[in-house]
Amino acid sequence: MAANTQTTTLDNAKDTAGGQVERLRTFLSEVRNELKRVTWPSQKEVYATTVVVILFSAFIGLYLFALDYGINSLVQWIFRRFGAA
Repeated sequence: MAANTQTTTLDNAKDTAGGQVERLRTFLSEVRNELKRVTWPSQKEVYATTVVVILFSAFIGLYLFALDYGINSLVQWIFRRFGAA
């Protein structure tokens, strides 16, 4: 009597689920190991870069405001000059 050597769909599902769990476990282990090697910035570095980002954002905001105001004024002057309502 020959044994049934064909795998069933249920066997494949069990292997796939077990493989996914093992891959997830391996992934999380690698993530933990990688995070141990990360060089985290000091509080002073974080503070300094945060200030730079805030100042730069404010400067760009003011620059765009002035540019928008200037272009808007120019367009309105052109419309008034050439008789648009």
